[in-house]
Parts: sequence; C-alpha cells; structure tokens
Amino acid sequence: MDIKKIFENNHTWVKDKLNQDPDYFKNLSKGQNPDILYIGCSDSRVTAEELMGISAGEAFVHRNIANMVPNTDLSSMSVIDYAVVHLKVQHIVVCGHYYCGGVKAAMQSQDLGILNPWLRNIRDVYRTHKDELNLIEDEDSRYKRLVELNVQEQCINVIKTAEVQRAYRERGITIHGWVFDIHTGKLIDLKIDLSKIMANVMEIYHLD
Repeated sequence: MDIKKIFENNHTWVKDKLNQDPDYFKNLSKGQNPDILYIGCSDSRVTAEELMGISAGEAFVHRNIANMVPNTDLSSMSVIDYAVVHLKVQHIVVCGHYYCGGVKAAMQSQDLGILNPWLRNIRDVYRTHKDELNLIEDEDSRYKRLVELNVQEQCINVIKTAEVQRAYRERGITIHGWVFDIHTGKLIDLKIDLSKIMANVMEIYHLD
C-alpha cells in the first residue's frame, strides 16, 4: 500500500463528510457519548464500526489479539473503567470471530515467544472446556467452538470487574457475546445469559 494514498483517502473522506454536514467535525469535536463499549480482535479483517453499521462516536472500541479481557491487563481494565464509570455506556460487547489467528495459535503446541503469556489465557479457556472440546472430532468445528467459548469466558472476565458489577446493580448495564462470521459477514449473538452467569460467579467474584 502506498502510504500517500491514505492521505488522499482522508482528504476525500473529509470532503464527503462536510458535503453531508458542514458542522460534522465541529459537532464531533464537542465530545463523545457512546452507548456501547466494543471489545474485539485486532484482526485487520474485523472492523468494529463497519461490521455494526454505526458511525463515529457511537461505540468506544478496544481491540487486542483474540478479544481478550485478562483482569491483569491494565489496558483492558483501563478501557472498561473509563467506558463504564466516565462514559457510562449501557452495553458491553465482546466480539470474537471465526478463523481467529490468536485462537488458532493457542490450539497448537508451539513456542511463540512474547505471545506465549497472552495465548496462555486462551489455552486456559480450552482447559476449562476440554471435555466438551475434545469430543468434537472435526478440527474446524472444534476451532469455531473455542472461538465461541473464548467470547463467553471473556464476558465472564468483564463481569468480574468492580465497575461492571456496580453498573449492573445501579443501572442494569448489559453484557453481550457475539461472533463475527467472516465467511458470511454476519454477526452471531451467542445470547449470553447474564443473570445465569452472575448467579454462578458472584459467590466467588462478588465485590461490594
């Protein structure tokens, strides 16, 4: 890609926006009030606003390899804190995608250097659900199921945080687990049962 082309594209984008609304950037600079915190994968094929069909300012976005929410990761925790406490988002979405390279790498016995501690979180998801996953003979189907289970476990990691627990009690914030199917372009709602998860984890993870 010619980097100069990006600036040409930017000029075209600015012109198009101003043609639609002369005050577009003036209004955009006034601040943000998103209703959604979107936690997704850094994969270049999966762009948050595009797949949700929303505009700038409608979602606060955090992306990393394999849409992880480790509670020891300061980046993820800072994003959740800011989105929930200061922006007061009403929805938190964890969105994975089929054919995720991070999930695929975690399924293989391979030393990947600096990626090892990050991928270990996904391997922990496999260990937690190994009885179910090991029954799936087709590798591709097992791979897809691990993507779904990883989303589920990251939703649980979101719920473990004090900010989210507080927002759940005070204003009914909701958590959603989605998967983006790259083959079809469709979003799949995993229908995460928040009340069931809360009941299961609160005995251990409840924070006053």
